[in-house]
Amino acid sequence: MIEALDIHVTGIVQGVGFRPFVYRMAKKYLINGWVLNAADGVNIHAEGESRLLDEFVIELSENAPAAAQVKEIELKEVPLQDFDSFEIRFSDDAAVQETTLVSADLATCDDCAAELFNPNDRRFRYPFINCTNCGPRFTIIDALPYDRASTSMKDFPMCERCAAEYADPLDRRFHAQPDACFECGPHLSLAWRPDCEATPGEDFPTRGAGDVSSDELPDGWRIAWGKTREISDALIARAVELLCAGQVVAVKGLGGFHLVCDARNAETIARLREGKRRGGKPFAVMMANAEAARNVCEVTPEEEKALSDPARPIVLLKKRQGVALAAGLADKLPELGVMLPATPVQLLLLHDFARALEQMGVPEPPMLVMTSGNIHDEPIVTDDAEARGKLGGIACAVLGNDRAILSRYDDSVVRIISAGSAGAAVQMIRRARGFAPVPLKLAQANTNPEAAAAPEDAEAPEAIGAACHEGSPETAGPDAEAVAPVLFAAGSEQKSTFAFVRGSDAFISQHVGDLENAEAFDAWLDAKSRFEKLFELRAARLACDAHPEYLASKWAREQARKLDIPLVEVQHHHAHIASVIGENGLSGAVCGIAFDGTGFGADGSIWGGEVLLANAQAYERFANFAYVPMPGGAACVKNPLRMAYGVLWEFDLLEHPAAKRVLDALGEQADLCDQMIERGLNTPMTSSVGRLFDAASAILGICEHPTYESEAAVLLEAALGPVASPDGGSTDEAGVNSRYSIAITKNTATPKSTAQDTSVLLFDAAPIFKALLDDMQAGIPAATIARRFHSAFVEAIVNAAKLAYGVYGVSTVALSGGVFMNRFIIEHALAALQDEGFTVAVNRELPPNDGCISYGQAVIACAQDEITRNE
Repeated sequence: MIEALDIHVTGIVQGVGFRPFVYRMAKKYLINGWVLNAADGVNIHAEGESRLLDEFVIELSENAPAAAQVKEIELKEVPLQDFDSFEIRFSDDAAVQETTLVSADLATCDDCAAELFNPNDRRFRYPFINCTNCGPRFTIIDALPYDRASTSMKDFPMCERCAAEYADPLDRRFHAQPDACFECGPHLSLAWRPDCEATPGEDFPTRGAGDVSSDELPDGWRIAWGKTREISDALIARAVELLCAGQVVAVKGLGGFHLVCDARNAETIARLREGKRRGGKPFAVMMANAEAARNVCEVTPEEEKALSDPARPIVLLKKRQGVALAAGLADKLPELGVMLPATPVQLLLLHDFARALEQMGVPEPPMLVMTSGNIHDEPIVTDDAEARGKLGGIACAVLGNDRAILSRYDDSVVRIISAGSAGAAVQMIRRARGFAPVPLKLAQANTNPEAAAAPEDAEAPEAIGAACHEGSPETAGPDAEAVAPVLFAAGSEQKSTFAFVRGSDAFISQHVGDLENAEAFDAWLDAKSRFEKLFELRAARLACDAHPEYLASKWAREQARKLDIPLVEVQHHHAHIASVIGENGLSGAVCGIAFDGTGFGADGSIWGGEVLLANAQAYERFANFAYVPMPGGAACVKNPLRMAYGVLWEFDLLEHPAAKRVLDALGEQADLCDQMIERGLNTPMTSSVGRLFDAASAILGICEHPTYESEAAVLLEAALGPVASPDGGSTDEAGVNSRYSIAITKNTATPKSTAQDTSVLLFDAAPIFKALLDDMQAGIPAATIARRFHSAFVEAIVNAAKLAYGVYGVSTVALSGGVFMNRFIIEHALAALQDEGFTVAVNRELPPNDGCISYGQAVIACAQDEITRNE
C-alpha cells in the first residue's frame, strides 16, 4: 500500500551531506517526493510502500552521515501527492542561515582513507582528500551559509572532474565544499632551516621525483611545493627521514600546527620539551589504530570507540604494566594520551613512518609524539609563516600547506570512566576540535526562585546515574515567541571558553586556554569575533565570573558599562553546578559538590571545597572545607611546599616529627611563611580541596616543584599505583582507615552572614593530615597513604550528600570542578553515591574543569532572566 509522510528532522543536518544522503536512501527504498533545508532543520515529503517507508525512516535515524547529529524525527501522515521521482529542493538560504548549525571538523572517513591508499584512484595519496562525511568544516568557514565561496577553499576553483562530483546528488562528494584534487586543490609545502642538521640543501634528491627545486623565503628558510603527487610524496618522505633522524617537524593540521617527533627517542623528546618550555607535562602520541595502541596501553571496547570517533580526540588510556616508554614522554603517570590519525596528511605521515621503521628493522608499531604547536601558555600556531618564526627554534622543518586555517582549534581530550551502575561513560577533559562549536541545549529553568532553599518531597532517592547516559538530554528551550536577546557568557580565566546563547542553543567555544598573557586573550577575542560573525550574534546581555581580576570578567564589566546592557556576575562554583544542571536538564534543588583549585567566594576568600544547595537561579552554601592560609597567595600554586606549611600551621601540626621534612625543604622560606601568616600579609584563606591535594603531595615528597598546573595533585593520584575499578576491590585495605576521617562541625555565623557566604557546616581536614604524618612516621608506603587520603575525600562527598538529604530531602547530587578529573575520586564517588541510593549527575559533553564555567554562567543568567520576564 502506497502511503505518504511528511518528515521533519532536527539537529545538525545542514552542510553535512544530509540531503544527498536522504536522496540516496530514497532511491534505495523506491521513495518519491522531495527533501529541502528549512529554517529549523530538514523537511522531507516521502511517498512509497508502507514497509519501505519504515525502513527509509530507520535509515535516517540510524545511519545518517558521520557529520550529522539527528536529534529528533517527527512523522506526520499526509495525503498522497503522486510524485513520480525524488528530488533535492533548494530553499531560501537567507531563512536557513538564521538557524544553521555548523558541523565540527571531522576525521578522514574510511571511504576517503581507502581511496587515499588506492593506486588506481585519482586522489591516490592526495593530502587533502575529503567528502561530505569528513574533512574540515568550522576551521575553514569565513561566513554562512556554508559554501565554498565562504571558506578558505575559495582560492581553489574546482577542476571539471571535481565539479562534476560536487553537482551529482548520488556522489559522496555532492556539495562537499572542500572537495579538491592534485589538479585544483591545496598542496603541501616543506620549509626548512638551511642551518639545521639533516635538512636538505637548495636542491635535494627524492625518491622517484628527480630533483625538487626550492625557493628562498624572506625569513631565510627554503621551501618546496608538492604540486604533483610525486613531489608531494617526496616532501612527506623527507619529513619522515627527519623524524627517523631524531628531528622535530612542525606539521599543519585542521586547527593548527602539531610538533611531531619519534616517540621512541628520549633525546628528541627532551629537546622538544625544552623548546616548548613544557616542563613535565605529558605528551600525547599518535598511533595507527586501536590494535597498535594495545601494545602499550589497555584499550577497552568503549575506549576503542572513543579513539575511532569522527572527532578523533586524544583518549587517555591506562598504560600496560611492564611496558617501557621513552623517558620524558609521560613519566610517573598511569595514563598515556593516544590519538588516531585525523587528517590525510597524518595518515600519510604515519604510514610512511611505519614503512621506514620496518626498513630499519624496528619491530615496534610506529608512534609519533603529536603535541600542540605552541610555546608554553601561548595559543596554538595556525599560520605557516608564524610557524617558521615561533616554532623554528624547536622544529627544523615545517610541513605546511596553502589552505588557510580560519579558526584556531586544539585537539580534544577525553577519557572513559566507570560510572557506577551506569557503566562506562565518556568524560570530556578538553572540548575542542571535532566537538565544538556543536551547540548544547539550554533546558527550561525551574522558575521557582525559592527552589534552591526549599526541601523536596522526602521520597526515597533512586540510583539512576543521570549524567552517565550517552547523548544529549531531551530538553525543551523557550517558546519561539519568548526568545530572549542573545546572551554572551565570558567564562573563566583558566581552561577558558565562552558561550553565546541564542534561543535554546548555547554555542560554547572551543578550549581557548589560560588567559594569562596578551596573546591568549587576543585569541579569546578573535574566537569571540568569529562566532559573532558566523552566527550573526550580537549580545544584548552579559554574564561573567564574579572574580574581580579575571581578564574576561573585566572585559565584560567594561562592555556592560560601555553599551549599557545588563550584566550578571556569577559565583564560580555555582556556575560549575549550574553547568551540570543545564546539561542534564535538572529542575528543583540539587546537592552541588564543587571541588577545584580556585574560585572567588562570596566572602572574598578563595573557595574550592564547596557543597551548595542550588538550582539554576540561586544557591546556598550548605558546607565547605575549613579555611587554611595560603602564604604568598598564588605562589602556593607554584610552590606546594608553601601550601603544605599553611596547612600544617592551621592544623597545629608543625611540631609533628614527620613535618620536619617539609620545614627542611622550605629552609628560610619556612620563617617567611610563618611571618606572612601571623601578620596576614599576602595570605588569603582558602577552602580549596585542590590546594589540600597539593599540600599532601608536597608533604609526602611526591611533588615539591611542579612544572605545570595541578602536577602536584596529578602525581599524588599517580602515586596510588594501578587502581582497581570501584566495584572490583583493590590491593589496599578495604574502606577508609578510621584515622583518615574528615571531621564535620557546625559553622559559626555572624550578624552579617548570609546564606551565600557562610555555610551551615564545616569539613575539617585536620584529622587526615595528622593521620598522614603519623603514617609517614610509621614508615607506611606513600602509595598506601595516598590511597587512604583519596578515600577520605570520597567518604566526605558521600557524607555531604547524606547530610543534605537528611536536612532538606534533596536526593540529586551534582558533581563538578577540576578535582573530579581525578579518576579515583570521580569513579569511587559515583559508585559510593549510587550505592547509597542517590541520583548522581555530572558534566556530560563539557569537562568538569573550568571549561564548563561559561555554560554554567549562561544557565544561571538565562534562568534569572526568565524569572524577571515572568514577574
